[in-house]
Amino acid sequence: MAASVACAFFFDAEPVGEPGRHALDACALCAKPLARDRDVFMYRGDTPFCSEDCRHEQMRLDDRHAARRQQRYSSGTAESRRGQREVRKVSMSIAS
Repeated sequence: MAASVACAFFFDAEPVGEPGRHALDACALCAKPLARDRDVFMYRGDTPFCSEDCRHEQMRLDDRHAARRQQRYSSGTAESRRGQREVRKVSMSIAS
């Protein structure tokens, strides 16, 4: 009997940081409520979507975000190389 109470408690628990909202209650993109008798489309393991369209839209947004981040990183490294001083080895003789 104690095991069934523990299981019920585990499955009724709310996600951390979102009181009053269970993890699979709404689409992560459009916030449309997810029906228990309909398919739920998952992305990145634990993110639910109401349709393939919403899931693909999120994938497209993630790709654009990653491309912008990569572009920013690439241009940032080129700019930092341009800003560095050029170092040359120079021989000096000291006259006494």
